[in-house]
Amino acid sequence: MRILVVLTSHDRLGDTGEKTGFWLEELAAPYWRFRDAGAEVVLATPRGGAAPLDPRSDAPESRTDDTRRFKDDAAAMAALADTRRLAEVSTDDFDAIFYPGGHGPLWDLAEDRQSRALLERAAASGKPLGLVCHDPAALRHAHRPDGAPLVQGRKVTGFSDSEEAAVGLAEVVPFSVEAMLRDHGGEYSRAGDFQPYVVTDGLLVTGQNPASSAPTAEALLALLR
Repeated sequence: MRILVVLTSHDRLGDTGEKTGFWLEELAAPYWRFRDAGAEVVLATPRGGAAPLDPRSDAPESRTDDTRRFKDDAAAMAALADTRRLAEVSTDDFDAIFYPGGHGPLWDLAEDRQSRALLERAAASGKPLGLVCHDPAALRHAHRPDGAPLVQGRKVTGFSDSEEAAVGLAEVVPFSVEAMLRDHGGEYSRAGDFQPYVVTDGLLVTGQNPASSAPTAEALLALLR
């Protein structure tokens, strides 16, 4: 198995002057589920090169066994420091695609044409897609061949409005993931704040929050098997 993991290149948290990027747990937990299942994992970003880590996701209270294992692994850290450019990868070379979250994707992956084309081609060719937390935002402009939004009529989840309010960023983010999914015709559902919750609809798997990262990855692997 070959799995493409798409990360953000965006590192500015709106106009706050603070840093953002991808959320470490949302990369590390899936990364190790994929690798331990025997999959080859390739990391890519819109710009290529080093992917920006949200510093809050590496704070002591956010660390997990998976994040510590990732940071202690030289090969994993080397891949993170030298991701491929999205323009240089093809869905044809991978069996599945996974999008970890973090706030960064709200600014770049939600608008990136290469990412949108990647998602649309993967969906049209029957490749499983997994997106967790804020990264269902990457589906914002993705469409089916008939022009309908990719999420229209699909069961989906993602970071909820109440979770965004709980982390104090509801007035900072450029848009609400929950509202976007609903506005594009998605059948959005959720669990309690910061509780694990995964929705599978056909070959589309979405997870609500960081706690959903590992089970979202496991659901994607189940589709591949």
